[in-house]
Amino acid sequence: MKPPRRFGARTVATLLGIRFAYRFGGILAPSRTVTHAARVFQTPLPSSRERAAYAAQGTTARRETVKVDGISIATYVWGDPSTQPYVLLAHGWSSMGLRWESWVPHLLAKGWAAVAFDQPAHGHSGGDLCTLPDFVRTATAVGRHYGDALGVIAHSLGGAAITLALDDGWTAKRAVLIAPAADPQAATRRFARFVRLGEHLRPALHDSLSARTGVPIDDLHIQHHAPRRRQPALIVHDCFDRDVPVEEGELYASLWPGSQLLKTRRLGHRRIVDDECVMTAALAFLSGVDLIGVDEGMQA
Repeated sequence: MKPPRRFGARTVATLLGIRFAYRFGGILAPSRTVTHAARVFQTPLPSSRERAAYAAQGTTARRETVKVDGISIATYVWGDPSTQPYVLLAHGWSSMGLRWESWVPHLLAKGWAAVAFDQPAHGHSGGDLCTLPDFVRTATAVGRHYGDALGVIAHSLGGAAITLALDDGWTAKRAVLIAPAADPQAATRRFARFVRLGEHLRPALHDSLSARTGVPIDDLHIQHHAPRRRQPALIVHDCFDRDVPVEEGELYASLWPGSQLLKTRRLGHRRIVDDECVMTAALAFLSGVDLIGVDEGMQA
């Protein structure tokens, strides 16, 4: 049985219908269109739950639950984080905690435990809606539950969430951020282009998102958070990332004191996570190895 695709036929058909509706709704019924768009923006792809169910059939993890604001958050534990140094693994948008399974043997071989988790409305966790403030609250709660970590590895929106969540009642000695998203306004701009939502409706979309989360969108930009971080950080980003441009990874590197930037080529936004060279570099960094100059070899 093949694993479910990220974009199934039903999801593609739904997207085409949304694009058609927004093209006319943005003119004829802008308020209703924004309300619908806000819900779409905060709803992960159905494949997150489908892929989590498939991955659970073969996982070696111990399944646990952490309650966050009344929502059951599924966590996956390898080893014993109460007695071993552990690494926290944070997935990105419409992904799931078990996407880190390929990393686990390498982490365990180091003598480390590992903890992954599903964000709200993702994988096996409860909830229907989720966006960056929810990612932050959940990462904070999971970090506090399992205690200070040896390191954290985060992908995409998970990288932004970890940047905001670190040092809020928990911490990690080192951080590896893979293709991290930096600018929430840029994210809504990409979303609007993708679903054909008129640019003139984006401010109203921001207001709708902030009304639910209680956080103004501009407060989420990493320029307000990365400069306050003091733990060593490795930023890994592909030069041909079409989902989160490499310039956002470069921004992290310029704002996070003492961080290192590692660029890859032609791995894109998702394959980069499972690349063996990226894994090797991340594990070396978490072990305390200085990686300055390594990116030249990885860009060849």
